[in-house]
Amino acid sequence: MKPRPAFRLWPAALLLATVVVAEAALTPGGTAYTKRYKTTLLAEPSPMASPTGELAFGRQLKIVEMKGNWLRVSDGPTGGWVFAGSLTDSKPAETKGADGNVLLASATTATAANRPLSEEANAYAARRNLGSARVDLDWLQAQCKGVTAADVDAFLKAQKKGEYQ
Repeated sequence: MKPRPAFRLWPAALLLATVVVAEAALTPGGTAYTKRYKTTLLAEPSPMASPTGELAFGRQLKIVEMKGNWLRVSDGPTGGWVFAGSLTDSKPAETKGADGNVLLASATTATAANRPLSEEANAYAARRNLGSARVDLDWLQAQCKGVTAADVDAFLKAQKKGEYQ
């Protein structure tokens, strides 16, 4: 028995429908949600632009305009540009870790934060010689002071990261 032409076309139709839905996910006039703990709105579509505001995790936004991988979004009175990688087309859920605690640092209590490390964590730190965190942090902050916005932009271009993908 020969397959009917309609049955042979269903895989192609399914693939086409999937591509159309994926393409329509983040489009002007559509809705997006922030997927980072804190999403910074920028004055223009550039990683070095001045910030115009901040949005919390899971905030619903209206997509006003697109320029490459950048989206101009609006949250009522607040608006600005966001890199597309910071948004999702569906509302993200606040997940919990294996121990049942919320993963967002903003939801951590003082009691949980003051809990001592496990014996395993202390043993790992000792094996890896990780007892000098303060000195390491001071060194890192000193190194960061020497990095300029132009250095970051040049790195992003050379590595084809962020808006230069």
